[in-house]
Amino acid sequence: MFKYFFIIVLIGLQNAYAQSHTNVAYGKFQTSGTDSVYHHSNNYTGLGDIKWKFKTRGKVFSSPAICNGVAYVGSEDHCLYAIVVKTGKLLWRFTTSGAVSSSPTVYNNLVYFGSYDSYYYALNATNGKLVWKFKTAGERKIGAKGLWGMSPKDKYMEDQYDFFLSSPVIYLSSKGLTVYFGSSDGNLYALDGITGKKRWAFKTNGIIHASPAVYQGKVYIGSWDSFLYALDAATGKFEWKFETGKQPIYHLLEGIQSSPVCADGMVYFGSRDGFFYALNAADGKQVWKYNADNSWVLATATINSGVVYIGTSDTFLFLAFDAKTGKEKLRYRCNGYIYSSPVVSGNIAYFGDFSGNLLAVDIKTGKLTSKFSTNGRVKNAIHILNRKGDLDFNFLAKGMNNSLYATSVIVMNKIYTLAPIVSSSVVNNSIIYFGSTDGYLYAVNLK
Repeated sequence: MFKYFFIIVLIGLQNAYAQSHTNVAYGKFQTSGTDSVYHHSNNYTGLGDIKWKFKTRGKVFSSPAICNGVAYVGSEDHCLYAIVVKTGKLLWRFTTSGAVSSSPTVYNNLVYFGSYDSYYYALNATNGKLVWKFKTAGERKIGAKGLWGMSPKDKYMEDQYDFFLSSPVIYLSSKGLTVYFGSSDGNLYALDGITGKKRWAFKTNGIIHASPAVYQGKVYIGSWDSFLYALDAATGKFEWKFETGKQPIYHLLEGIQSSPVCADGMVYFGSRDGFFYALNAADGKQVWKYNADNSWVLATATINSGVVYIGTSDTFLFLAFDAKTGKEKLRYRCNGYIYSSPVVSGNIAYFGDFSGNLLAVDIKTGKLTSKFSTNGRVKNAIHILNRKGDLDFNFLAKGMNNSLYATSVIVMNKIYTLAPIVSSSVVNNSIIYFGSTDGYLYAVNLK
């Protein structure tokens, strides 16, 4: 019970991170083709030295989007930032009334993102001026009284592992530009991307913090009600739903936090029920699933050349599977939870972990080639990690009452001193960009 990343659709367009055209979409994941947008063709061999880092005033869970020489990223300090990638200097900052844990998407000089102030925004990407905003019925973290049986039983407790808001996904069709996102009010929204007017909304029975995927005319979304839904992308009409595992008492443990990714007629996603699923995208029938040994699978998958890459939470594993069969092809164990999604560049996969490392793993050999450690990890690992160098709740909670919610909060605050990397990475022009809970957006050279 204790613990021991948003997609975009590019219709007929190229890899967003490798291009710099103003009418191309930039954001977290791509599902319209056979490969995830996190695949990059250049043959880098690993991580080099740091180019720059930009300090915000809050934790960065948001994943950056890079467009026309500018990096866009949100922070818990309530701001969305636009940073010049050549210099690491601020271009502009837009302030909301809540934490910005949604990842931005940029299209045609508009940047889209959500905030815990219950608004989803469209800004002018050049100057940060508001174009429109849309109010949901309210954004909040998942939680419950006596969460997971913790004390005091009558206290409302926020889930400390609910890091992200749903990130906007854009879809260009004959009906124009549509932006999709989920909300804590349980709805999947479809808005006109230019005006912000609602096209339709679909109500689930749980909070939605996952990001949607649009693929072959359908939009897919996971909810905290434990179902993955498939809807008609144009009308919001229900097509099918797939139920993951849940328990009557601890059902909050089993919601879908991972965002779906689609390729080659399949839809892939992880769940808090301890499984990673591969479904037929047309009818929702299960093709295969991976048993993560009761570990949450919160990171959104990356698909590259018929291989699915994922990270697990409690088991600290970076894994690769044959996309069609589910046969395991690669396994690498790191030192903490993996919540960021990998970016594949040549033969190297890059991903962050909760111990404060950005790791570069060779996808052919499964060996670590290099790593980058945040300052927090360098400074505090000796005090926070156990003798094996791993995150360990019991080690950090020694001498405290594990049944108390306060203990969980204290332990998480200790872990945050490592400056965990929960944000997913972006590769652009020989540089990898990622955020950290130390409040920095990092730019690190690749070699």
